[in-house]
Amino acid sequence: MVGVFEVGAVPFNPDGWGPPESTTATPLSTTTTLPLHVPFATFSRSERLGRIADFTRNFPSSNANASNRPSSGKPGSADSPFDFSLDLDAFPLANDDGSAFRLVDAKPPPRPKFGPKWRFNQHRPQLPQRRDEEVEARKREAEKERARRDRLYNLNRSNQNQQRREAAIFKSSVDIQPEWNMLEQIPFSTFSKVSFSVADPDDLLLCGALEYYDRSFDRITPKNERRLERFKNRNFFKVTTTDDPVIRRLANEDKATVFATDTILATLMCAPRSVYSWDIVVQRVGNKLFFDKRDGSQLDLLSVHETSQEPLPEAKDDINSAYSLSVEAAYINQNFSQQVLVGDGNKVTFDEPNPFANEGDEVASVAYRYRRWKLDNDMYLVARCEVQSVVEINSKNSFVTLNALNEFDPKYSGVDWRQKLETQRGAVLATELKNNANKLAKWTAQAILASADLMKLGYVTRVHPRDHFNHVILGVVGYKPRDFASQINLNTSNMWGIVKSIVDLCMKLNEGKYVLVKDPAKPQVRIYEVPADAFENDYVEEPLPEEEQVQPPTEDAEGVEANVTTNDNKEIEAQA
Repeated sequence: MVGVFEVGAVPFNPDGWGPPESTTATPLSTTTTLPLHVPFATFSRSERLGRIADFTRNFPSSNANASNRPSSGKPGSADSPFDFSLDLDAFPLANDDGSAFRLVDAKPPPRPKFGPKWRFNQHRPQLPQRRDEEVEARKREAEKERARRDRLYNLNRSNQNQQRREAAIFKSSVDIQPEWNMLEQIPFSTFSKVSFSVADPDDLLLCGALEYYDRSFDRITPKNERRLERFKNRNFFKVTTTDDPVIRRLANEDKATVFATDTILATLMCAPRSVYSWDIVVQRVGNKLFFDKRDGSQLDLLSVHETSQEPLPEAKDDINSAYSLSVEAAYINQNFSQQVLVGDGNKVTFDEPNPFANEGDEVASVAYRYRRWKLDNDMYLVARCEVQSVVEINSKNSFVTLNALNEFDPKYSGVDWRQKLETQRGAVLATELKNNANKLAKWTAQAILASADLMKLGYVTRVHPRDHFNHVILGVVGYKPRDFASQINLNTSNMWGIVKSIVDLCMKLNEGKYVLVKDPAKPQVRIYEVPADAFENDYVEEPLPEEEQVQPPTEDAEGVEANVTTNDNKEIEAQA
């Protein structure tokens, strides 16, 4: 049986708030059923009314926690005079864990406002907290970026050579024919042990004309970059050894036994650093030895990211493929070598004019130094060496070689030249030494062969990563060749030791034509005996299987390659 709850009479106060001062004036005073000695909490109209109850939050029902809270003296607390205990026998429904029931305002605190009006809506003591939050947010973003780079680095390290080597297997610089006979196979490990010292060379002849270097390019920074210009009217020549009329004349005069160019010698000297395939034609005629390159050889181009761990796209028509970047680098190098000149018409001329130019042709600034080194008691080597400019130092003209490094996409190298070149030039150079070790070593070897006093390296990048026709110059740095060689760990004695060992090996061969091929998949070179009419215009090679053939170049690549091999820069301008 449920008990009946009776509410007593409530007195009315017509004169104000709360109960009347005396209950005797009311007619209900004699029959009132109000409990006696009930305290009353006074209040005023200025006080704000809070919530009576909040059923939106489940408050912890631990009596221990409730007993540990400090007393507040308000209703519901242990010290409050309004804390009454219910008669659980009279109200059995209140026996369901009602002793732990609390009325608590669980409204969540207001979220901080990070909008533009934050500083006007927040109090000053919260400003340090806001700064701490921003610092923590930046730290978290930096940690995420670091983790992402580490993940990519580890992924590339795990298969750093797999993709590149697999792709290089089908990219031999020359198609090996079935009738070719392999004579020797030389691993690069044997080249690291050889050493040979040569005396200073003799200058036999100097040809061509040089323009002065413009020193204002040394002050270029990424903030005042210069647009790379195009020199479509100047002719560039890449003539092989046996097609050089001066070398033919020197050979007829028995000035030497071995003949080559600085490009071919530098390729042999830096062979252990090479990754891509290359080939050199060797001709033994009587007691003389000629090192040649084929028409359209890879030696006419400049490799890009050859020693990088980041694999390049395999599609040949991609602007960032190894072949497309080589053509682009050759195009940049030619125009850069002519733009950094004074161009006032003042030239330094030498014994003979350019031996490859016709009368009336506008020729690029270049000088050819035909130099002779002594390899043995009765063996001399003559090489044609190139320099691109001259600079006056202490009232004396000094030879300068000009080359350009090119950036195509910062995500491949990991270093953005526009941001790092001015403040962290050493880091940029270190990255290039890692990604283009062979190219920089060959440039240094060529400068040493030509006895150049300075070698200028330009930093050229694309205007936009997807635009491979328009470029800007971000900076030019000069080095002394021998100092730079020691910096990149290029040993001159080891370079000449490689050349001497290959020359001695080839001098033991019979008269005929041979080809020296860098294996595209292994660090070694092979020597093949080839027919006498190999690589001639009337020589027809047997086609290889379709999967091993090199894809034909795209229209853009054909235009640029024609510029390098036929010495005409007009084709590139037409393509651009």
